[in-house]
Amino acid sequence: MRGGLTLVLGVLTGNILGFGRVALTASFLGTQSGADSLAVAMGPMDTLNSVMINSVVFAFVPMLTACSGADRTALFLKLNRILVWVFTAVAAAVIVGAPWLMRALAPGIDPRFFPAAVTNLRILSLSTIAGGAGAVHCALLYTDRRFLPTAFYQAALNVFTIIGALSLWKLLGVYAFAVGYTAGAWVQLAIVWFAARSNLDTAAAPGSTIHWREILAKPSFFVVYAAGLGLNITFTRAYATHAGPGVAAALDYCMRGVGVPLAILVTPISNSLLPEIARLRSLFRVRDAFRLIDRTTALVALAAVGGCAFALMFRRPAISLFFQHGRFTGESTRMVSAVFLGLGPSLVGWSLIEIDSRSLFALDRPWPPVIAAWIPVIFNVTLTLWLHSYSPQLVGIGASLGLLAGFAVLFVMGHAQRRRWVEQG
Repeated sequence: MRGGLTLVLGVLTGNILGFGRVALTASFLGTQSGADSLAVAMGPMDTLNSVMINSVVFAFVPMLTACSGADRTALFLKLNRILVWVFTAVAAAVIVGAPWLMRALAPGIDPRFFPAAVTNLRILSLSTIAGGAGAVHCALLYTDRRFLPTAFYQAALNVFTIIGALSLWKLLGVYAFAVGYTAGAWVQLAIVWFAARSNLDTAAAPGSTIHWREILAKPSFFVVYAAGLGLNITFTRAYATHAGPGVAAALDYCMRGVGVPLAILVTPISNSLLPEIARLRSLFRVRDAFRLIDRTTALVALAAVGGCAFALMFRRPAISLFFQHGRFTGESTRMVSAVFLGLGPSLVGWSLIEIDSRSLFALDRPWPPVIAAWIPVIFNVTLTLWLHSYSPQLVGIGASLGLLAGFAVLFVMGHAQRRRWVEQG
């Protein structure tokens, strides 16, 4: 409970600051093509960083939990050495391949703003190294149930994005947001590095006997799972660039309305639930673990449906209140409100599929979540291309319905195999 409350505080702080960041972006850029050049770069990099961070946390918290003392320290040091090289390679690949990546991520963007989108992507790619390395330290802190240093990752990103935009706007223009975001990721790495290593006796640690191939293979299931969910929104954003200037930016503004309640529902619950489910599994109390998962899923479902209904009902006055300043005009409010009508319901399916999937990962049952995670993007691509509509109200409908379909598939698969899992446990 204490861990969950700490994470809730961090998530709330980060998302309050996130509203400030998005409001500042809206004021400076509005819903014009310049805003698209930032959205099509920052959105995918946010997704990539989330995939990397969550994959590391959910793959290695159980592994670190199973060790103790010097063996845990040795494993942590080996994880850090290997994964830093992996994250550096990923960042280098994004920097080199940025022009080709951007043609896939934003095929319909105004050609005049294509170079700006490529540069933003290259600047933001440096945050992947810091985010990934920080995730290794977060995994160690979660193992020790030390949630405070890890809880304010999003807050650091948003604070420094705001500082970067305000201080560097006249000098760098739209690139100021990317520079601030990247600086925030490195500051958060410094925080968790100090917290994780302050009481760590690295000198007395023996060499870890776990092979590097096993380390790289461990998060593979979660990487595939998270990539499937991430591609759902990435495809929607790419399709939105064909719908006219500013629609991709409008989609990213809407993601703030989805992302805040999603983060509040999923992050604190799943991150504090993971060690508990892993503990119950290690004690062979699988039936108790499923009872805990069921209660949590029911609670999240009630909160998600209520929050979604409230957000849809009051979307226009809320968008006007938070964002309608500077270059974000009344027309921008109408566009974002229309896009949110289709994208807003994604909160329900997204939160439910995340809670159930992460719980099954903690029980070492990765296949149902991996299969279910690719249902949304397949459904989304099929429905979107069949409708072939550039109406703002329909841009996000495929993503929302796809997530509900993915959760339905996961629910059916999970309950069909539950008795066998309990017997095996």
